[in-house]
Amino acid sequence: MQTEAAILRAWAEPPPDDEPSPGRKARYRAVWISDLHLGTPGCQAEALLDFLRHVECDHLFLVGDIIDGWQLRRSWYWPQAHNDVVQKLLRKARKGTRVIFIPGNHDEFARRYVGHNFGGIDVAEEWIHETADGRKLWVMHGDLFDGVIQCAKWLAHVGDTLYEFTLKLNRYLNSLRARLGLPYWSLSKYLKLKVKRAVSYVGDFENAVAREARRRGVHGVVCGHIHHAEMRDIEGVLYANDGDWVESLTALVEHADGRLEILDWSARLPGRAVPAVAVAA
Repeated sequence: MQTEAAILRAWAEPPPDDEPSPGRKARYRAVWISDLHLGTPGCQAEALLDFLRHVECDHLFLVGDIIDGWQLRRSWYWPQAHNDVVQKLLRKARKGTRVIFIPGNHDEFARRYVGHNFGGIDVAEEWIHETADGRKLWVMHGDLFDGVIQCAKWLAHVGDTLYEFTLKLNRYLNSLRARLGLPYWSLSKYLKLKVKRAVSYVGDFENAVAREARRRGVHGVVCGHIHHAEMRDIEGVLYANDGDWVESLTALVEHADGRLEILDWSARLPGRAVPAVAVAA
């Protein structure tokens, strides 16, 4: 409760309204972002603010692990940029964007507020979104399909601590790369892709989520949790993971015609070109 109260106090003062000119914004029907991990040094808050300033949408889904309650309980970390992200989200809600927050395992404290609205942001356990072309997408965080979270939560906390260490090492490494004029590179993402067991875990997670979506009779599923942006067909079900804002810096967006696309915002980091775009469906 002390952590929640401190977060609420941090939201008190909004930052200056530093929106870019209207002509520089991209407009989408819906946007999905997850795994921001506000409250941790690994959160790429400045890049996220840049994204939020340049993107407008009718529906904005916050697909879990927005605030990292696990980390904040260990030690308090809440710089101004993290406060600015929260205020930017609240400002979008005030200006007419439908903002829906689906808590994850790191911000599970918010699950007790499902069904409530805070500052124009609706808190929901899950959601069914219908695209402009009539497809029904089941939106949820994804931790319920993680065997480690469900069966050995203590192990998940150990893994989280090791993950934070990797991210800290990654920050030092990229500081050196920046001085050498080299682009941003994610050590933790590289290690996950190289470790066979981690690759197997990602595949098992994706297949389990797709099976449940098929059982529910929807056309597809949108989730987060595993920090791996992906969009592909799994036995007739569209699986879409919007990635994260610690390593990938990605978001899933829906265009006016219902077409879905993963945006890679890491291209805006120093030493990179203009924002890249991943596969669409």
